[in-house]
Amino acid sequence: MRIVSNGVQPYIVQTGVDTDGETQEEVTTFRMKLFLPLKPFLNENATVWGTTSQSSTYAGSVPEFAIDGLLNSWTHTNEETDPWWRVDLLKVYRVNRVSITNRHSNAARINGAVICIGNFLDIYSNPICGVISTLAASAAVNFSCGGMEGRYMVVHIPGNLKIVSLCEVGVYGYLAGNLAAGEAATQSSTSADWSAEKAIDGNRGLQQLYTGCSSTLNETNPWWRLDLRHVYRVSRVVITNRKDCCAERLNGAEIHIGNSLENNGSNNPICAVIPAIPAGESYSYSCNGMDGRYVNLIIPGDMKILALCEVEVYGDGPVLKRSFVKMQFNSRVDLTDPSMRENVLKQERILRILQLVCISFTFPVLLGVGSAPAFIFRQDLQTSATLRIVLWTGPTPKNFIISLLPESFW
Repeated sequence: MRIVSNGVQPYIVQTGVDTDGETQEEVTTFRMKLFLPLKPFLNENATVWGTTSQSSTYAGSVPEFAIDGLLNSWTHTNEETDPWWRVDLLKVYRVNRVSITNRHSNAARINGAVICIGNFLDIYSNPICGVISTLAASAAVNFSCGGMEGRYMVVHIPGNLKIVSLCEVGVYGYLAGNLAAGEAATQSSTSADWSAEKAIDGNRGLQQLYTGCSSTLNETNPWWRLDLRHVYRVSRVVITNRKDCCAERLNGAEIHIGNSLENNGSNNPICAVIPAIPAGESYSYSCNGMDGRYVNLIIPGDMKILALCEVEVYGDGPVLKRSFVKMQFNSRVDLTDPSMRENVLKQERILRILQLVCISFTFPVLLGVGSAPAFIFRQDLQTSATLRIVLWTGPTPKNFIISLLPESFW
């Protein structure tokens, strides 16, 4: 059993012997996000956050195969006119380079493929980063895109009777635009149809006031919260005040950034306090690289109304945070003996699994290798997902199990 990862998609290679005495390998993949002591994703593969599509799908070769990290799978369209494959990065990136890995068979099918980056869904409307004239089987090539901006990266082959088939695709760059765009917002209450989402709809409310702003009711400590879905390093927040009236209502509003939902997120550290914003104006507040998933605005006090015509958030990320795991050791040997404890930790099979300790799952997970329980890990992550890993060791580990555990198990 081997755990393998190219930095994008981890997978398990399990070796066994079949009934004819032949050695067989079974590959199992599983989705995860690593929480390691790294810098922000300033120039990492943005496809790990994206979604894929293609003009058609042949024999189950789905578009996701181009970002699964495996070299034994590939996408495949039907033979058609102007076939294409696309990844939606979900936000606008400045793309430095694109990498393409060709499949190991029928390599010539990729010849003439055009790589485009931009913000249009139409495959012909975005600027061209590069063209693949020819690429050998299993070979990889990098195209420098010079910081081209775009949400979509498209590979298409012009012409009739063409097939787009890609083994792996990587898009490397950093976020360029407003982090709040397309994310989720909520607020303590809603006045009429002034919903929380209207503060991140891209409309600053200056021309369409009554359809472009959010507002709470008149209440105690009203708040508005943005969920960025991942932890970002926030450099600044831009707030636009309403234009028609009541500009002074925003006076004293606090901007909080952090990862806690305690007190509806209002217990997170403060980035800034808004003394005043003139009617219809947009003011920028520096947050000096504060890390957080949630951006909160709150006005402390009684009989307050929080109205926002637009909230924009700028920064870098997603940021991968160092995580610490509390271990409970269960062993037949005396782990109070330093030499015995060091011996246990140096076992290669355990060290390989320890690389997976800081994993963000959306549900409790059980991992097992071998027969006897050795370690139990439990960790509550900042993303509100909970990590629970049980490692099993034995003299001859033969299987690797991933299964769900009920909350009552703990």
